[in-house]
Amino acid sequence: MRVLLVIYDNDAYVNWFPQGLAYIAAVYKKAGHEVVIYNQDIYHYPDEHLTEYLNRNRFDAVGVSIVAGYYQYRKLMKISQAVNAAAHRPFYMIGGHGPAPEPEFFLKKTGADLVVIGEGEITALEIAETLAGKRNLRSVNGIAFLESGKLVVTDPRPLIRDIDEIPWPAYELFPMDHYTLLRLPNIKNSERCVPIVSGRGCTFRCNFCYRMDKGFRPRSAAGIIEEIQYLKKDYRIGYISFADELLMSSEKRTVELCEAFIKAKLNIHWCCNGRLNFAKPDVLRLMKEAGCVFINYGIEALDDDVLRRMNKKLTVKQIVRGIENTLAQGLSPGFNIIFGHIGDTKETLNRGVEFLLKYDDHSQLRTIRPVTPYPGCDLYYDAIALGLLKDAEDFYEHKHINSDLLAVNFTDLTDEDFHLALMEANKKLIKHYFDSKTEELFKVSEDLYVNKNESFRGF
Repeated sequence: MRVLLVIYDNDAYVNWFPQGLAYIAAVYKKAGHEVVIYNQDIYHYPDEHLTEYLNRNRFDAVGVSIVAGYYQYRKLMKISQAVNAAAHRPFYMIGGHGPAPEPEFFLKKTGADLVVIGEGEITALEIAETLAGKRNLRSVNGIAFLESGKLVVTDPRPLIRDIDEIPWPAYELFPMDHYTLLRLPNIKNSERCVPIVSGRGCTFRCNFCYRMDKGFRPRSAAGIIEEIQYLKKDYRIGYISFADELLMSSEKRTVELCEAFIKAKLNIHWCCNGRLNFAKPDVLRLMKEAGCVFINYGIEALDDDVLRRMNKKLTVKQIVRGIENTLAQGLSPGFNIIFGHIGDTKETLNRGVEFLLKYDDHSQLRTIRPVTPYPGCDLYYDAIALGLLKDAEDFYEHKHINSDLLAVNFTDLTDEDFHLALMEANKKLIKHYFDSKTEELFKVSEDLYVNKNESFRGF
């Protein structure tokens, strides 16, 4: 089979390596299929270019994967138009966190032949068998399609238990000299960067988060180290972003990974997603020794009642202690705070602002964004039950027009008051960030002109 995997244009100058489709490319390649990558993300091809490309090049199948963002949804609509307009239209597959929870809506909107639900590695190979006439679609687990206009959803795809058996992403098929230019907190100019995963799933279930996997399946430390060593050797990688939902899934696992990294003498810098209830001095000290320079935390709210409603399994006391511990070890924390959940008020918003003003080390510009009930998450179904949202079409076509604007208002504020409150909060945060950067540059200038710093390389 000859398959085209489309990496959509995310309107970025330097793009995140498309790990999901890179894994799919790897299993296709290992099985002997021909895989071609269409990098709209890097070359910024107009959508009609894809139609022309499909007219010039024959493929058996074309695949696209998106998350549930407003931009990604609209991009998928345009890509779908381009695919459907091709004179030699291939079998069209879509997947990812966007289409998976609402397959009927996406099938009808995009005209796609099939939605992949859940992990795609085994599913992708079985779809290839159907296109070769070796099986029928109903025998493939983890997919949805329309048959005579009616939705067919097959049995759920069982999770891959040993994810060390999955081939690494097919890095060799991608323009890695572009992707390794990604800049992340506390990375050196000389360091090339790539994301990898340390495991799949999450041990927690926040009600605003949608994931296809239940539970958590870790990779072995040996498998992670082997992939990092390969990336260092073949692509001169010096900075790793652990892009899975939660590297700090427990204190025990975090310690085991760090001790393995230290023993292997990886000599890399890295960042990850963490949990503040596990952010204890001994754990953080070991993380720093192992090369960690940034931990991205899901704080979400500075109010115990709102945290409880979110099912965060965190308290404000744990959040404060974890952030103070992180800063005390010389590590940068990432501050993710959202506003507009059930129970949120102007007072809870202000607590988030004051927290950021007090603790942010300005390794990133951080603002506060509205809570969005993405299809598939518990909060999405709460919004429907409360009469605040009708269905997926209402969400994508009418409500979710921008990630920094309200999709659904769970508060007692009017939409106008909500946005004004958020504007004032973020104006404070933006001003504080740039004031701190101004002070940093003033200190640099004093060091240059007063101390005659010969290592200065320009403002």
